Amino acid sequence: MQIQFPAWKIYLDTCCVGRSLDDQTQDRIHRETEAVETIVSYFFGGQLRWISSEILAIEAANNPNLKKREAINDRLNFTDETVLVGTVERARAAYLESLGFKLFDALHIACAESGGADVLLTTDDRMLRLAKRHSAQLQVCVENPYTWLQTIT
Repeated sequence: MQIQFPAWKIYLDTCCVGRSLDDQTQDRIHRETEAVETIVSYFFGGQLRWISSEILAIEAANNPNLKKREAINDRLNFTDETVLVGTVERARAAYLESLGFKLFDALHIACAESGGADVLLTTDDRMLRLAKRHSAQLQVCVENPYTWLQTIT
């Protein structure tokens, strides 16, 4: 049975895109990997739209782990839309940094917002806590992929 979603645009941050390459012996990581893989299958099935950004490619290129870097870059070839980092995104990221977000996290949020993403998925607990605390200042919902998938299905 195929699940029907609204025309949602989903942004996966770098830790989500590369989650399948993390140590799968931990239950949490394994659950999150399965959730991300399910979400990616929905992208390929056309049920969800995958929004990416230039910052994902930059962050992937800076990854010292060659296997992870190549796997992330391979996946990014299948996104539906890529948001470029421009003046608006840099200014928004600077504001988000003033709230306590790390630079790359702030850029991910700014790009997700610019791309009109309905949700930004991350496995980064620090980013999730900050996003919950500052949800009124964000224009995109930030969620854990496992939790989000459980909610929508």
